[in-house]
Amino acid sequence: MEKAFSFSLNATSGSARAGVISTSRGDIRTPAFMPVGTAATVKAMMPESVRATGADILLGNTYHLMLRPTAERIAKLGGLHKFMNWERPILTDSGGFQVMSLASLRKLTEEGVTFKSHIDGSKHMLSPERSMEIQRLLGSDIVMCFDECPALPADRSAIAKSMELSMRWAKRSRDAFGDRPAHALFGIQQGGLEEDLRKQSAEALQDIGFEGYAVGGLAVGEGQEAMFSVLDFAPDQLPTDKPRYLMGVGKPDDIVGAVARGIDMMDCVLPSRSGRTGQVFTRLGQLNIKNARHQDDPRPLDENCSCPTCQNYSRAYLHHVFRSQEIISSMLLTWHNLHYYQDLMEGMRNAIANNTFAEFQSAFHSTRAQGDIDPI
Repeated sequence: MEKAFSFSLNATSGSARAGVISTSRGDIRTPAFMPVGTAATVKAMMPESVRATGADILLGNTYHLMLRPTAERIAKLGGLHKFMNWERPILTDSGGFQVMSLASLRKLTEEGVTFKSHIDGSKHMLSPERSMEIQRLLGSDIVMCFDECPALPADRSAIAKSMELSMRWAKRSRDAFGDRPAHALFGIQQGGLEEDLRKQSAEALQDIGFEGYAVGGLAVGEGQEAMFSVLDFAPDQLPTDKPRYLMGVGKPDDIVGAVARGIDMMDCVLPSRSGRTGQVFTRLGQLNIKNARHQDDPRPLDENCSCPTCQNYSRAYLHHVFRSQEIISSMLLTWHNLHYYQDLMEGMRNAIANNTFAEFQSAFHSTRAQGDIDPI
């Protein structure tokens, strides 16, 4: 019998939380950062290399996988874990965010969203029921309910209408998900920047009942100040005994600020996308490896980093292979960035366990303020 999904909250430091999500495919230490494997791969990385950075869980993308190679094909080949050679937990998003970004190619109704594929223009339908079916075919350990995610800024009436639709879709997602104890379904709080709408959304989700709860509708153009203002109240509107997931975030200072406000899980394409464009995250700040000042520099990206890139390659070499458009550049810079993100998560987990998170946060900001930073 497969192990049931569960969450244990083990320590707090201020509002920051540390715990463990237990799944049939292994434990997820929280706070957790999930590297994004959009099309069943974390770009420029082997799965075993992603695991070596410290990642406990990956994120897959319903929208992209339903179009290519299709969820049905993946199911026939043994499911997403086997397909991409990642045996640890996988969370899949519902496809709602990607469909939102296709504003000119979609039609929204109560039933769901009809849209045209960005690949070949073919017509598709995503509904709460179809999203649940796709994620079941993929074999996701953590499934996200289907929601509508409006871009910000938007007027209050549009935000309220969208949130109410998402709550109706959340109930349909729960019904379609069925009884699957070894898997989890997360509800997604909406409501834009409005505290009362988010409270209404949180209450509706808790009435339905989910194994975890996400703060959705952020990182969609509102800026960090507005995002943090929402996170000052939104996590507290959600159950304390369930995981809290902030979707699509973010930069290192976004992540530290989110954890300080009670968030347990995050994902973002930034560390891998930045690696492919020569942007590097270090404890001292950000570097742009294509800048000429690195071409004769024998130092590693970060002298205190234990990743294979920093242990074996100089800034001068990394500058050279990036400028030469060599594939190894994307591999090495992405590996470093993902390692940095996981080191950051481990540092926060340890600080929370020792009840020193405020000191960790202060040191994080002061170190970066004095650091070796390039214009990006």
